Amino acid sequence: MCGLGFGLLVQADLGLDPWDVFHQGMSEHTGLPIGTVAILTGFVLLLVWIPLRERPGIGTVLNAVLIGSTMDVLLPRLPDPANLPEKWVMLLAGIAIAGVGIGLYIGAGLGPGPRDGIMTGLARRRGTIRVVRTGIELAALAVGWVLGGSVGIGTVVFAVTIGPVVQLSLATFSLPPRVSPPAASPTADPVR
Repeated sequence: MCGLGFGLLVQADLGLDPWDVFHQGMSEHTGLPIGTVAILTGFVLLLVWIPLRERPGIGTVLNAVLIGSTMDVLLPRLPDPANLPEKWVMLLAGIAIAGVGIGLYIGAGLGPGPRDGIMTGLARRRGTIRVVRTGIELAALAVGWVLGGSVGIGTVVFAVTIGPVVQLSLATFSLPPRVSPPAASPTADPVR
């Protein structure tokens, strides 16, 4: 779902999402391809997890591999929007689909992606998912814009709406936390 959502954002051509604005700006300054910058950024962001006490899981790895791969497969197959209303439909559908996808994979409890782990770690300490995610997106957008990344109206719309969509998705789709079974009583009969 995330790959489809982000693919729709790219195809809408109303502006990159804030993290891709950052990746593009870094790419222009380092000479590295944007995909390489995205991967390296993910690894650097994992270091920020240490003080936040976030723990990676299989979802962390799958996030890094599957979202980009899915985008690569879907982008050539998505229709080109013929006019501005179609671009807006693609943009808004992309935000909704990506937000639900983020809620589903984080809610499964298998580990957030590198950027999402910062969101969940900070939200546990300092606020709601919607406020923290919006702040992170706006920070990535600002730094990316200063570095020369491409910004459009879709970038701003994504930055201010993805946090609330993810918060709603997490509240709707998160699995309940696992409860450990009670420890056996030392006086209990081991045969039973």
